[in-house]
Amino acid sequence: MKVFQQQDNEALAATADASSRQRAHHLFHPLLEDPIQRMVMVMNPDTYVRPHRHVDPARWELFVVIRGRVVALCFDDQGRIEERHELAAGGANSVAEIEPGRWHALTALDTHTTVFECKPGPYIAVEDKDFAAWAPREGENTCAAFIRWYQTSHTGDLPPGS
Repeated sequence: MKVFQQQDNEALAATADASSRQRAHHLFHPLLEDPIQRMVMVMNPDTYVRPHRHVDPARWELFVVIRGRVVALCFDDQGRIEERHELAAGGANSVAEIEPGRWHALTALDTHTTVFECKPGPYIAVEDKDFAAWAPREGENTCAAFIRWYQTSHTGDLPPGS
């Protein structure tokens, strides 16, 4: 049996803190080719998740917040926010499933926010995600503006610089 314990969460949080991406993953699936991808992710508020969609029609994503809070966002093709949901561990909303083909991103609101993610595999780096052209690539200097926008945005808002 695989069990993710408090000490695992603390170690993953330390890895996220030391990472330039401000997040870290603990994989439950043994191979990237596994038909079901299962992982625990620790995210800090400074992590940037570029809006993306999974173009394979069977590629949904399920998120369960274990600790802390996230904002889950869905966008139209121009980057306008269609849906914005705050998810919190033990809160009124703690689980979200993103439909296949939908532009989306997550952002952490609390340090060491811990999320369980499950999605169909296999993971194929080149084919797995279609990144939004209207959003900066990871590492670009405008990522910080996008993180702030994610955290404070409202349904109907357009991305920074639009």
